[in-house]
Amino acid sequence: MTDDRSTPPPPDGRDLWVFAYGSLIWDPGFEFAEARPALLRGYHRAFCLYSKRYRGTPEQPGLVLGLDRGGACRGLAYRIAAQLVPATWAYLWEREMSNRSYECRLLPLETAAGPITARGFVVDRHHPNYAGKLDPARVAATICAAAGQRGPCLAYLENTVRQLDDLGIPDRRLHALLDLVRASKPPPKPPQL
Repeated sequence: MTDDRSTPPPPDGRDLWVFAYGSLIWDPGFEFAEARPALLRGYHRAFCLYSKRYRGTPEQPGLVLGLDRGGACRGLAYRIAAQLVPATWAYLWEREMSNRSYECRLLPLETAAGPITARGFVVDRHHPNYAGKLDPARVAATICAAAGQRGPCLAYLENTVRQLDDLGIPDRRLHALLDLVRASKPPPKPPQL
């Protein structure tokens, strides 16, 4: 697989495929010509990356999803029309690579219409924000406690689970995590009369 951490790909006049596995599924923030369910082998979706901006703070880091080694991941492949690639890629690069906690890679995907190659953001295991494989109880506690510029970690998890379910590609590990988070959250206080 090609590693392209340092710079965005140069516009080459062709359409570009991008693989989405987390918030890009439910909040892409860009126009796309096509979206296809896709399977990536060799990586799995995991809450393995500390977020100190979007879903947490330096004082109370949150966790976000990353593609980590092993297993498989179902998500969406977005096709970006050639004329929109430069602006879209600049947006994606700023959003996903601002602190270089991901590596941009070319990823081979399987789709119902045949194989494609897409750009995707894989967690950089050498980055200080890489959390590794955490105990589910610790992940749940972190998700319950953290919020950042884009809102609470819990909303991030809920939106991802909901959108994957809506697409017909539920993730049983994320469902189990959401159940654990909901069980560990204290019930809301009743209103004062």
